Formats: sequence, structure tokens, C-alpha cells
Amino acid sequence: QVQLVESGGGLVQTGGSLRLSCAASGRTFSGYAMGWFRQAPGKVREPLAAVSWSGSRTYYTDPVKGRFTISRDNAKNTVYLQMNSLNPEDTAVYYCAVRRGTAAADPALYEYWGQGTQVTVSS
Repeated sequence: QVQLVESGGGLVQTGGSLRLSCAASGRTFSGYAMGWFRQAPGKVREPLAAVSWSGSRTYYTDPVKGRFTISRDNAKNTVYLQMNSLNPEDTAVYYCAVRRGTAAADPALYEYWGQGTQVTVSS
């Protein structure tokens, strides 16, 4: 089993920034890709960004491209999501996830999920 705990969410005004962290623990972690997703009420879970184990491959979806940056520190088994230029459309519960394989966008491919952290952006 892999356990994931997100932190860093909160309330921020339009144009502000937040950095989310996701700490992983468990019996194995090497070679896992990690991703960030979000889900607003009444909407499907959407992918945001993902990074390979080595950090050599990253992807960003269009709503966050140029504003969000994903990174990881394998020594700490932690992945980060730096979020800049936030707007109310970014309000959602943010989740990190892990899979054994390449960085991918489809939530169905990920095996382990955190409990989520709320991000609220006020206008």
C-alpha cells in the first residue's frame, strides 16, 4: 500500500499563489509516476499535471499550462504543485495520485489517491 497526504490548500484571492504538497509513504515507491487532479462540485475529476519518477517527463493540461508547475523530491517521497495566477475557476478539491508506469492524464490509470485538499479562490 501507498499512502498519500496532501497539504497546502486554503483560501486565496484572485491572482494569488499556493503551493500544494503531497507526501507519500509505504513499502515501495521507486519508479512511480505522480500526478495532480482536481474536482469541483458536480464535475468530473480532471487532470492537471504529472511527472515521471525521474522528473524527465512532465505534462500540463491547458487550463493550468503556464500557471502551475509540478516537481518532486524523491528523497522525501514528495510531489509539489506550485500554483500561480489563481482565479475562481481553480476552486476545487485537489488530489495527488500515484501509478506504476509513465506519467499519464487519465485518472483511471492511477492506483493510489490522497484524501484531497480544498483550494478556494475568491474574486
